[in-house]
Amino acid sequence: MRLDIVTIFPEIFDFIKDIGVVGRAYRNKKWELNTWNPRDFTDNKNRRVDDSPYGGGPGMVISAESLENTVNSIKDRHKLYKLDEAPVILFSPIGDIFNQSHALRLSKLSGMILVCGRYEGVDKRFVNNCVTQEISIGDFILSGGEIAALALIDTIVRLLPNVLGNNNSKVYESFDINKSGLLDDYPYTRPRNFKGKKVPEILLSGNHNDIAKWHREQSLTITLARRPDLIIKARNQGLLSEDDERFISNINSYNIL
Repeated sequence: MRLDIVTIFPEIFDFIKDIGVVGRAYRNKKWELNTWNPRDFTDNKNRRVDDSPYGGGPGMVISAESLENTVNSIKDRHKLYKLDEAPVILFSPIGDIFNQSHALRLSKLSGMILVCGRYEGVDKRFVNNCVTQEISIGDFILSGGEIAALALIDTIVRLLPNVLGNNNSKVYESFDINKSGLLDDYPYTRPRNFKGKKVPEILLSGNHNDIAKWHREQSLTITLARRPDLIIKARNQGLLSEDDERFISNINSYNIL
């Protein structure tokens, strides 16, 4: 997978190529990272890419010219190497909220162009001319799209084939659609007894069916307590079994939470 990042702070992305699972995948050539600074693609002699907004208001706006020139240069490079057409994704507070379903879809692409906004935003004409999709990572304000891009990269790269040491790891995780989109319960490891707190006996039993049932019930419990909206979503999608519904009903009846 080829990722092209449009940012006025390309140095932010240096560390992700060296750290953890994503860094290992980069060294193993599972994905490629290229950064493009719009300052290099503007006719402004001062390499300025921002200006004050028409109509007044606070802050500065990144120009359509600098961003469109950058994206066009990236696309020219793609054509030179006969690469597939890549979607142009802009990180924006008004974009679609990014989730695991988005990540799964994007992880199947051969590449994408990620545009990191800054200041008060980008000129709408760039959005209209070039942007395929706008994405937000949550209902909060960041200084720019770089942190959002890093989050997206980490999420997507770990879904690429043979990136995780155990391919089952990406199936049994919170929000994965193969697991009904529920939150994970907490895991345990050695020692069995830590400051008087013991590992639940069921996890030491060796009975895989009972352990799986216990994990499912723990997952249902924590999801109902912290993200009941995910329970409703799973129910609407027909992803909860009769046993799941019975367990949830018992939790509500006895006010366990």
